[in-house]
Amino acid sequence: MRARCRMPLPDPVAIDLKDLPPLREVIAKHGLSARKGLGQNFLLDLNLTRRIARAAGNLAEGAVIEVGPGPGGLTRALLAEGATSVFAIETDPRCLAALEDLATRFSDRLTLIPGDALEIDAASLGAPQRRIVANLPYNVATPLLLNWLGALARDPQCFARLVLMFQKEVAERLCAAPRTKAYGRLSIMAQWLCTVRPLFDVPARAFVPAPKIVSSVVALDPRPAPLAPARMATLERVTAAAFGQRRKMLRQSLKSLGADTGALIAAAGVSETARAEELEVAEFCALARALDGES
Repeated sequence: MRARCRMPLPDPVAIDLKDLPPLREVIAKHGLSARKGLGQNFLLDLNLTRRIARAAGNLAEGAVIEVGPGPGGLTRALLAEGATSVFAIETDPRCLAALEDLATRFSDRLTLIPGDALEIDAASLGAPQRRIVANLPYNVATPLLLNWLGALARDPQCFARLVLMFQKEVAERLCAAPRTKAYGRLSIMAQWLCTVRPLFDVPARAFVPAPKIVSSVVALDPRPAPLAPARMATLERVTAAAFGQRRKMLRQSLKSLGADTGALIAAAGVSETARAEELEVAEFCALARALDGES
């Protein structure tokens, strides 16, 4: 008896982006000229937005959080790649209006959140495994990341992955190793809580309007626990002091902490003649513990 060939069932969450109006049409309809004050540069290339979405992993698990969706290029890609619960945080009323049609059509999968992402607790949105996937506004990218790192310091399981686009210079700082020019405070704070991987660059011509810089997409995978014990606030103080005078030896640069520098360095077990860029992340954590009076 001949076996009957079964046709594969359609993906219940897949969407055909061809059914949606072109993004340039949406931009024209709502008068979405990018505003420099909001750090806006719209990414319209479907191949790039879907590549970013795929880098986030299984989008059907838990909430996907997007910051600064603009006209919705990346939002569409997230939905097309299977995201079942997207929270899009947008402060620009014009963009919120442009996204309304998409939110209405996918009301069971897309929630628009008006407001400033710096004031919204992303770790409380939706269900685990939360993933933040965003083309970040350039002017608030670093403060946003530090907010999310703060959430991870309190609860390492609050996010499953962050796939974020930064200026290439910022991305290089996130991924930098000790003894390199780009290594600094941001490198330490990110690598203390996450493994950081550069994924790919995005040329200026991919954006509307085209910025004067190259952008880079980075993946941050939260560690099960911080790389070494430390209080985040103290670690920030130590790295600020050390890199505030990065050319000077630690015995000099750490004086701004107001502690006995010699005793602090001895307790941490690091060299007083080392400079900030020579220390590993774990050594900065040792300095933070010593400053807090812990062993």
